[in-house]
Amino acid sequence: MIQQIIKYISYYWIIVAFLLLTSCQQKSDTKFTNAKGEVKLIVVAPGHFHADLLLKSNSDRINDTVFVYAPTGNELNQHLSRIESYNNRVENPTSWKEIIYSGNDFMNRMLTEKPGNVVLLAGNNQMKTDFILKSVEAGLNVLSDKPMAINSKNFKRLEQAFQQAKKKQVLLYDIMTERYDILNEIEKILIRDKELFGEIQKGTPDEPAVSLESTHHFYKNVSGKPLVRPAWYYDVEQQGEGIVDIATHLVDLVNWQCFPEMVLDYTKDVELVSANHWTTDLTLQQFSQSTQVNEFPEYLNKYISGDLLKVYANGEIHYKIKDVNIALKVIWNYEAPEGSGDTYSSIIKGTKAVCKIIQNKEQNYISQLYIQKIKEVNQAVFETNLKNAIKQLQETYPFITLIPENEMYKIEIPVENRESHEAHFSLVGEKYFDFLVNRDMPAWEVPNMLTKYFITTKALELAQLSN
Repeated sequence: MIQQIIKYISYYWIIVAFLLLTSCQQKSDTKFTNAKGEVKLIVVAPGHFHADLLLKSNSDRINDTVFVYAPTGNELNQHLSRIESYNNRVENPTSWKEIIYSGNDFMNRMLTEKPGNVVLLAGNNQMKTDFILKSVEAGLNVLSDKPMAINSKNFKRLEQAFQQAKKKQVLLYDIMTERYDILNEIEKILIRDKELFGEIQKGTPDEPAVSLESTHHFYKNVSGKPLVRPAWYYDVEQQGEGIVDIATHLVDLVNWQCFPEMVLDYTKDVELVSANHWTTDLTLQQFSQSTQVNEFPEYLNKYISGDLLKVYANGEIHYKIKDVNIALKVIWNYEAPEGSGDTYSSIIKGTKAVCKIIQNKEQNYISQLYIQKIKEVNQAVFETNLKNAIKQLQETYPFITLIPENEMYKIEIPVENRESHEAHFSLVGEKYFDFLVNRDMPAWEVPNMLTKYFITTKALELAQLSN
């Protein structure tokens, strides 16, 4: 009898030890200390060039050995080719050594081997949310390209992923490069100046207080070469529509600039007013030039009308946050006019002034930041407050100047003092690595990411109902 009791006690402690070991394995066992090379990157299915841009420059924090798990094919080959070009360039070459596993079971293989501690995702969005969830469940940190969810079903899984990330003590974060554009940074500071800008107006659905518009192009250059897009990029079930893809940047800017450091609750603070979407129509010749694929794949047949591929890449969203009326527009054209590229514009109305970013032909397609007083505000008072604001800004940005222009004032920011869009990826990466080391990601980041993806995925539902 005593021997049986001892046997049962032994089995009990074996089971307890096993459960404790399993529990420990499920959580991240990496303690980031800012040591050189301690970020061991796992690149999963790099089907979008954004996966490459994080590696465009060296980082002491990222280990030179990068693990890549991907299906065999052109997307993997293009990723490897771009990394090779970074390694072999004359000026500031990188030194990445990629260890590659290619095969249809790439995700399961990665989860089994787990050779690193940070997963980088930038590719086909159809499976991205599942990849995010599986990665955090495995105790891996995740840095994901946008969008992290392209429909309401994925949004629910993204909520689960954030819950799991908290449980496993890992960090899940998306790559919001537009916060690092110097115009957006300075505009955010101006908006917070109560003497100059006042409070954000409430606006109306017809006259919103905040209006943002972003125009992109399917065919363009990246890292000095024509971008070859995968054929699935034109399937909105795989890539996502414009209002769940590019609009993530616009919603993020609204949250970040207009409601700074504020925890937003999408169940209480958000009201979707309306949404609409429409297609960009492409010829087979344009599709082939963009993808290097000579025929439309079968999965695109449902989008073909006559000789044209009709892609729901464009959209508008009208919504409210805390009763502030906001309007966003996303446009995709095939190719930019000569001398231009992707463009962005914004209008943010305060009770004392209006901030505008304009990037038209008159600006030589270079983004410019303007501020204009509200009609009721005294001109002398406005100019005094503006000059005080610029003087404060020059302590951080000594190169900016103030230029009167067409009843507005342009905050002149020399082009040479602006980081390129491609350079913003490394800045996002460094911020994320800071969070890993210091464990100090602001409390508003996660709820505001969820608010962002609730807005975009719910807007998609409204747009589809409007057809």
